[in-house]
Amino acid sequence: MDNRFVHLAAPGVRRLAPYVPGKPPEQLERELGVRDSIKLASNENPLGPGPRSRAALAAAIPGIAMYPDGSGHVLRARLAERHGVAIEQVTLGNGSNDVLVLLAETFLTPAHEAVYSQYGFAVYPLAVQAASAIARVAPANPAAHAMPLGHDLAAMRALIGPQTRLLFIANPNNPTGTWFGEAELVELLRAVPEQVIVVLDEAYHEYALEHGCPDGTRWLAQFPNLVVTRTFSKAWGLAGLRIGYALSHPDVADLLNRVRQPFNVSVPGLAAAAAALDDADHLQASLANNRAGLVRLRAGLAALGLFVLPSAGNFVLCDLGRPVGPVNQALLRRGVIVRPVGNYDLPHHLRITVGTPEQNERLLAALAAVLAEGV
Repeated sequence: MDNRFVHLAAPGVRRLAPYVPGKPPEQLERELGVRDSIKLASNENPLGPGPRSRAALAAAIPGIAMYPDGSGHVLRARLAERHGVAIEQVTLGNGSNDVLVLLAETFLTPAHEAVYSQYGFAVYPLAVQAASAIARVAPANPAAHAMPLGHDLAAMRALIGPQTRLLFIANPNNPTGTWFGEAELVELLRAVPEQVIVVLDEAYHEYALEHGCPDGTRWLAQFPNLVVTRTFSKAWGLAGLRIGYALSHPDVADLLNRVRQPFNVSVPGLAAAAAALDDADHLQASLANNRAGLVRLRAGLAALGLFVLPSAGNFVLCDLGRPVGPVNQALLRRGVIVRPVGNYDLPHHLRITVGTPEQNERLLAALAAVLAEGV
């Protein structure tokens, strides 16, 4: 259906397709009439928030009639202490997605370019296009690479030109799960011109450390053009509260805060995130659940004859070798929600979030049944 107002929109918005999130269980149950569905589509923590965050949420209820602290001072101070930076280097976002968009709004114009990888996170092209900027997309690693479909950092560097303002890199990357190590990161940072802001998206950092992913915050002092983004949506179990942040040079943070909406993180979100930082036991339980779940999913999917990419996140990307639409629909009818990634131009792949042990077994059993039926 034609939109009668599209001609009034900014040029980048006219061609923009909205981000389509994973299907909520209630929507599936409403559409297909199934019950007791499980969602392994959006890389949420299946254990949910920890006890300290739950207590903080309850304590925050009386304060929700008031606007939150627009500066988020308490949470920013806690994050600054945790990462060994000044509070002026912390920018809060409504999820790290919000911070990524803030970076595009702050540094991109129709005359400027942004570089990202072929299978980089879907928000990068959306943010760049909404700013009517020019996208330079680097080809990903080939399928035979040790990190198949992952970032080719040399190819990304080769696309940087005089008009480049942003370089988006995720480590590990969503949806592939692939990653790169410390030597590759430092080599990249040294090669990128100072006028290019390097956005290191570390949404899955807590899960990735044990796989050898570097902590990008260690290089903030050395490279003023580096911005590291993090989120409480994954390992911390607070996806529904939408809390993320960026760590950067104070001058970059100053610019981001000129664009940032003053109340972009809610009263409950500020409270739960600050409390989560003290929930070390829950974080370790979440990491242990993910560690075991990755092993089980990889083994189970391989036993079904499927190729599974390496992953340092809380999900796996598997190649079915054929269009996944019929398989996905059959899984939905069994109450199992996973994520087809055709929007990434990967029509043969499914992204599957690590769930609880029971959820993982249900997924594997459902997928085995669907494949046995020849769907």
